[in-house]
Formats: sequence, structure tokens, C-alpha cells
Amino acid sequence: MSLETVVEDIREEAHARAEDIRAEGESRAEEIEAAAEDDADDIVESAKAEAEREIAQLREQRLSSAKLEAKQERLEARRDVLEEVRAAVEDELVDLPADTREELTRTLLDAAGAEFDEGDDVRVYGRADDADLLSSIIEDYDGYEHAGEYECLGGVVVESDQSRLRVNNTFDSVLEDVWESNLREISNKLFEQ
Repeated sequence: MSLETVVEDIREEAHARAEDIRAEGESRAEEIEAAAEDDADDIVESAKAEAEREIAQLREQRLSSAKLEAKQERLEARRDVLEEVRAAVEDELVDLPADTREELTRTLLDAAGAEFDEGDDVRVYGRADDADLLSSIIEDYDGYEHAGEYECLGGVVVESDQSRLRVNNTFDSVLEDVWESNLREISNKLFEQ
């Protein structure tokens, strides 16, 4: 065997070995590339799924927020309507016909008077515009005197030092009691759905 033959054999063996290494490297690179592509696909799918979850969550949050805002606006509108209705009722109480105002004032004064002892000195207060009405009504009651004005829609505030008692029988207080007792029913009638 000559030196050239040995060199040629070594060269062929080195080429074969290099070819094996290159083939093995290419195979390994293809495996790594395929694994990386699989990983990338998984990452993309995971990112898509996460993005869809976040979009759904954001959509739900915005929808809930919009529903809450709409509900608050509806409640505010209802409150405004209820305030308008109450203001209209108060206006009607102020503008009652004279005979109705007198009848209601007498009824409220009788109810208040029942709380006092016989012989008490009773002071009666009322709306400034009702001063003449109160003075004429009080003439029918012994020990009662018209004592001045009370800021109200009508009715009476009655008090006595002997009984240490003050009774508020104004249209305002009666309206407040009726309003609070019937607010749900009033609301239901106004906003029937």
C-alpha cells in the first residue's frame, strides 16, 4: 500500500465522516426546526386563545358597565319623574279651593286638638296665606289662639306649654307620610312595564 493510497483512504474516510456529520447535523437541524415550528404554533395558538379570553372578558366588562350605566340613568330619570309628580301634588295642595282647604284644615286641627288636655292654652300656627282662614276656624275652639306663621303648604302646627306637646298636622307632613307609605305603588303605576 502506497502512501498515496493511505492518504486517499484517509481522505475518503474523512469525507465519509464529514458527510455523516453533515447529514446528522442536517437531520438534527430539521428536528430542531420542526420542534421550533411546533412550539411556535403552540405559542401562537396559546396567544390567540389568551387574546380571545381577554377580548371576551373586556367585552363582558364593557357590557356590564354599559348595563349599569343604563340602569343608573333609568333610576335617575324615574327619580326625576317622581320629584315632578310630588312637586305637582304640592302645587295642587297650595292651590286647593277655599272650601276644600277649610275642610281639610278643620280636620287636621280636630285631629291635633285630640292630643291636648281640656283647658290647655293651645297655640296654632299655619301658612301665612291661611292666616284669615285659621283665625276664623279658631273662633270655634275655646282656648285656641292663632300664634303666627309656619312655613308649609297648609294645615296646622299646634302646641301647648301645659301638655308640653307639639303636633305637626301640616299638608306637608301628611303628604310625606302618604308618599313614603305608597312610594312603591306610585312608582309601579308610573312605570308599569
